Amino acid sequence: MYGYIHSYQSMATMDGPGIRFMVFLQGCPLRCAYCHNPDTWDPKGYAIKATPQEVLERILRYKGYFGSQGGLTVSGGEALCQAEFVKELFILCQEQRVHTCLDTSGCTLNDEVYELLDVTEQVLLDIKMTTEALYQDYVGTSLEKVLDFLDVLEEKQIETWVRHVVVPGFNDIEENVAALKEIIKSYSCISRTELLPFRKLCKEKYEKMRIEFPFVKYEEGTRQMVQRLTEYMKEI
Repeated sequence: MYGYIHSYQSMATMDGPGIRFMVFLQGCPLRCAYCHNPDTWDPKGYAIKATPQEVLERILRYKGYFGSQGGLTVSGGEALCQAEFVKELFILCQEQRVHTCLDTSGCTLNDEVYELLDVTEQVLLDIKMTTEALYQDYVGTSLEKVLDFLDVLEEKQIETWVRHVVVPGFNDIEENVAALKEIIKSYSCISRTELLPFRKLCKEKYEKMRIEFPFVKYEEGTRQMVQRLTEYMKEI
């Protein structure tokens, strides 16, 4: 079995607990308006072809750095597009006592995804928008699908961190974060909610690929904006 990998990052600190070894997979069915990795969309695009064992060997080189407090996070693209590969990689990692985390949009549920979740220790779930209409217009999937995925995380009691990108002039209002809190309030599997500031470091990628960056007109988010909305979420 082979996985198709876009890239690796050895010392990530923002994608799960502790220091993480990141594996970014190739291929994504979504077209999020603020996506910062359009080069991962095409499943047939440039990719590093590797077996789960080969990826494990690369991860273990860094185990001395991330130790028991960190581990592996698999992202994308969309990791669920290669669920069987991720499952086999997670099994190998857990045999080596490497913590496993799945970074996903939660856009797919099938037998392979269920089997993957059976061996997943933690999930970073991106809830990209807070209404069905916004999901259809700016993501290309359904909020209902994401909530179905979250229902499975709740059923399996997989520790989940919810993440939500805040874009100035688009969704940086109290009503939006109140809607997010309303969506997630009944899920006991969610241990953390992170608001992330919108960034435009990807602009050059879009230009190089000669495709439109839909959110180029918006300003980047600030730490102060995120702090303000995070505090509001705690208060309501």
